[in-house]
Amino acid sequence: MKIRNILVAALAVVALTGCSQKEDYTWVKNGIDRATSQLLWTAEEIGETGKIPRSTWAGYDEQMLERQLNREFATFKDSLRKKAAPEMMGKRRLATVYDWTSGFFPGSLWYAYEFTGREDVKAAAEKFTNLLLPVSHYTKTHDLGFMINCSYGNALRLAPCDTIPEVIVRTADNLCGRFDKEIGCIRSWDFGEWNFPVIIDNMMNLDLLFSASKLSGNPYYAEVAKIHANTTMKHHFREDMTSYHVVSYNPDGTVERKQTHQGQSDDSAWARGQAWGVYGYAACYRETGDEAYLAQAVKIADMIMSRVTTEDAIPYWDYDAPESEETPRDASAAAVTACALLEMSTMVEDGEKYFAYAEKILKSLSSDAYLAAEGTNEGFVLMHSTGSLPHGSEIDVPLNYADYYYLEALQRYMNLVGITYAEL
Repeated sequence: MKIRNILVAALAVVALTGCSQKEDYTWVKNGIDRATSQLLWTAEEIGETGKIPRSTWAGYDEQMLERQLNREFATFKDSLRKKAAPEMMGKRRLATVYDWTSGFFPGSLWYAYEFTGREDVKAAAEKFTNLLLPVSHYTKTHDLGFMINCSYGNALRLAPCDTIPEVIVRTADNLCGRFDKEIGCIRSWDFGEWNFPVIIDNMMNLDLLFSASKLSGNPYYAEVAKIHANTTMKHHFREDMTSYHVVSYNPDGTVERKQTHQGQSDDSAWARGQAWGVYGYAACYRETGDEAYLAQAVKIADMIMSRVTTEDAIPYWDYDAPESEETPRDASAAAVTACALLEMSTMVEDGEKYFAYAEKILKSLSSDAYLAAEGTNEGFVLMHSTGSLPHGSEIDVPLNYADYYYLEALQRYMNLVGITYAEL
């Protein structure tokens, strides 16, 4: 695999020559300090509930949804989630370990431990990671990568234990159980009227399979990941490189239908879906060296950078949503994109432009506009993410996966510029 580190080399030259002013990284330290404080506060408050913090409870305004979706309320009212009780609004929303987001909170704790080296953070990370052990026997979701790779995967990296590889490989076996050889994809959802739905999010679960191949020495897991990535590349993307959210397949592998379940319309560019795509293909290139995956990631990244119109680079929840003050942002999409572009900056000739865009995103997320003050935001790190606006679900709220990818992006950024928390 040809990996280019032009950016890192350039930074090293600057450091050696001393020809430029020292960069101010106080925003990085502030982000880490606030995140660590918020995560520990949350861990303490949750205590022994056995639950995972997911978001906060929020309602929705029907007229605002009409404007965002450019549709009359009657056309989508049956898809809306039931509103939470008034007394729950704004309070922390907890989830079970079988929720698709369960791996992100322990994963965030692992990143906080990596930054700070604090033993109390490590203890919390271990505690919440261990809660997810039953997930390694779970077969009813495609999101096993999110759930186990973000938790146990980071645990293996930062606190190796001889029982962790077994957890990862067993989980990968369950994920492969959802693979259909004729279709060439891993099935996503088990609900709805689709025959065999595959969502762009599923690109994020392939890292688990690559990890399992390396841990077990069995190439099958990686082969499944590559076949899924190839099928998704063929059918999920439009000519302008925006992605559908859902592609459903017939039993013979032909396409049943394409749509965008969590976006403005079937033909719109749902912001987080675009982020899942660029991250997933950059990761596939990292693991395989296949230039087709890098080319795909580059095309998606260039599309994102041309389509996001906000001054701070934090996208609206859908690229085709109205550009107005009331339109919700999606900090989670921004954080995922930053992670992908930082990795891509080491892979291509013109990597500096991807690094600069990711840095802009990170500085925006680290500002008071998005980074919560300590003791607020129900213990979450970032504000202003959007889960599923067409369903009236988690609109303009904190989301645990926004926090996770923000911290992952900070870790990648610090590695690239060659700084450690102790030096800040």
